[in-house]
Amino acid sequence: MSESNPTSPFTLAVCAEMVFVDLPTVERVSRIHELGFQVEIWDWTRHDIQALEQTGATFSSMTGYIEGSLVDREGAERLVETARESISVARRLNIPRLNLHGTGLDERGLPVKPVSQLTGSMWIRAHDTLNRLADLAHEHDVTFVLENLNTQVDHPGVPLARADEVLELVASVDRPEVRMMLDLYHAQIGEGNLVNLVHRCAPWIGEVQVADVPGRCEPGSGEIHYPAIARALNDIGYRGTVGLEGWASGEDELALQRFKDAFSL
Repeated sequence: MSESNPTSPFTLAVCAEMVFVDLPTVERVSRIHELGFQVEIWDWTRHDIQALEQTGATFSSMTGYIEGSLVDREGAERLVETARESISVARRLNIPRLNLHGTGLDERGLPVKPVSQLTGSMWIRAHDTLNRLADLAHEHDVTFVLENLNTQVDHPGVPLARADEVLELVASVDRPEVRMMLDLYHAQIGEGNLVNLVHRCAPWIGEVQVADVPGRCEPGSGEIHYPAIARALNDIGYRGTVGLEGWASGEDELALQRFKDAFSL
């Protein structure tokens, strides 16, 4: 850091699925916690929840469903059903935000049921499903956050992937229990113009996720000028969580320090 010793106006979190990968998950969580960050996890069914409770870590978010889809009737029923299960785990770990995608993803990040074209009926189904999830969230004091994804590199065939689509859908639902998981790594690949995107999404952001392009590693490893993103977030008055959902380009602790530096003002 510079001699002025800047600090971050944001809460900083790190995805335990992507750093310290040589360690068991519980040790990863403990290490991230020791370094002063909150912790993100993905599929909770793959983790020992009791062991995670015992780490004392503060968790920022996790995947909010096991199976299902926003855009078709059968998939929506399964998504809501498994969201109920996920809420019970989130409450055990005091996790405030549960992450959603347009459809369920397999172990490679590919859609279980690819969608070639989003139809009007799919849009309506997604809108209705998010309203149902908002009712659940209100009952249990959590927030569901819908993440934008890129279809060019990581997630081909996912419906409701672009940030513009996610923004339009979340704004149309207009419930405080449903917000955007604004992923700027995915948005850079899919859309670019990130500072403008931050300003347009401002009222609807539940959490921000970051990684650099190409490579999906920490800020400073690629083409995105993340200090400008940090200033844009500060300018809109955002004071929520910024999560590093990226790999370490080299040594893990150095990657986390570069992340922290990028979001310190």
